[in-house]
Amino acid sequence: MNLAVTRPPLTIRLCGPRGFCAGVDRAIQIVVLALKAYGAPVYVRHEIVHNRYVVEGLEAKGAVFVEELNEIPEEHRSQPVVFSAHGVPKSVPEDAQARNLFYLDATCPLVSKVHKQAMRHQRLGRHVILIGHAGHPEVIGTMGQLPEGTVSLIDTIADAEAYQPADPDNLGYVTQTTLSVDDTAGVIAKLQERFPNLTPPSADSICYATTNRQEAVKQAAPGCDLFIVVGAPNSSNSKRLVEVALRAGATRSLLVQRASEINWDEIGAIGTLGISAGASAPEVIVDEIIEAFRERFDARVELAITAEENEHFLVNRELRDIELTREDMAWVNG
Repeated sequence: MNLAVTRPPLTIRLCGPRGFCAGVDRAIQIVVLALKAYGAPVYVRHEIVHNRYVVEGLEAKGAVFVEELNEIPEEHRSQPVVFSAHGVPKSVPEDAQARNLFYLDATCPLVSKVHKQAMRHQRLGRHVILIGHAGHPEVIGTMGQLPEGTVSLIDTIADAEAYQPADPDNLGYVTQTTLSVDDTAGVIAKLQERFPNLTPPSADSICYATTNRQEAVKQAAPGCDLFIVVGAPNSSNSKRLVEVALRAGATRSLLVQRASEINWDEIGAIGTLGISAGASAPEVIVDEIIEAFRERFDARVELAITAEENEHFLVNRELRDIELTREDMAWVNG
């Protein structure tokens, strides 16, 4: 008697690009290389990127995560402290210098570019509008580049409608790098409608990786019974991918950190599954989730690729002579 259970067929549309962007990859490499170069502990201010698996993996290697620099014990003041990929206010490196700490800045170069654009607006006498989400570390870092009172945060179209600047003809804007392209376009359009002399940044603030991941999801989502985005609940770009998938035509969309979070009773009968991953999500978790579906479905993977990414950002000068091997990063890259 044949006891084999027939698994239902499933088409998995796997988005590309997905997962780590160059800025996240660089930030994780900085911590790994610092541990190789200086030994444990290496301190990291805030989560290096918004992903629990990454944070716990680095902790296992000897990284210690702190919220503020005063948590670093006196006996470890000679050990490096790394600033997260989201960027920090100017007050943080100033505090590090005052404490004689050795710091390595892992701010994504594209976030640093937004900092420079905002400072340029302010230097030219414009009041700066930052389009972004209140409380996000990147927003805190960008606002912290500017003197108090010189920047206003706008999150929604309603915020843009209600905003009353002191000088409506002397405004410049920048955006958080990880926003939804479509949502941001609506906010910008409302601001431009109200303030025709509004000056844009010298280059697009939303980073290439955010745009590319959203475009891939838009292509893959139509007709999907379920769309899974691998990412953390505090990851802005991951949450935006869930929204993009629903708007593009997926019946349901879920944000999942690990395969163990999936409630299989709620998945039900599906024929087409979309999968993408936020810019902070490791490829090993994407593989883990695909394998979990293969165990329950006769799954066939189709690639939905809309762009090729070849960007690579150099690590800090102090770390460039340290060898980084494939094995050093296998815990995230597979």
